[in-house]
Amino acid sequence: MSAKSATPHAKRTWPFYWISRVDQRYVQVLEKRLKPMGMDAPRWRVLMSLHEDTYLSISEIAEFSAMRLNTTTKVVQRLIADGFVTTRVRPTDARATEVSLTADGERMGALALAEVRDIFELAFRSVSNEEMDVLNTILEKVFSQLKRM
Repeated sequence: MSAKSATPHAKRTWPFYWISRVDQRYVQVLEKRLKPMGMDAPRWRVLMSLHEDTYLSISEIAEFSAMRLNTTTKVVQRLIADGFVTTRVRPTDARATEVSLTADGERMGALALAEVRDIFELAFRSVSNEEMDVLNTILEKVFSQLKRM
């Protein structure tokens, strides 16, 4: 069956069914692993977005972490209270608030990253590098097409 002939009524051939199911299961496993650390998936998403970039605006974090702006703002406020991030006014644009990790945030992010890497290894252990490349390429294409809508 081609992608164009898939119907939402045939869930086994409907890619969005599988995308949703995989995401839901991943978040369940992630929450289970992070909870003993006092961490949750939204906090993890913010920490990981900052792991790759020293300073990001709250809107950049929202985009990177696939969360709504108001949700991201609330998560950042919780992370400030936890001592994991700090904020500053962006030097080049005073309208933007930038967020960065503290030393404690870096440590917590490293602990959480170890758990996430383990989840990844277990989830993709029977997926070859070539299959992973194809999967990522397809998902990036679909995302780009949806972004234009």
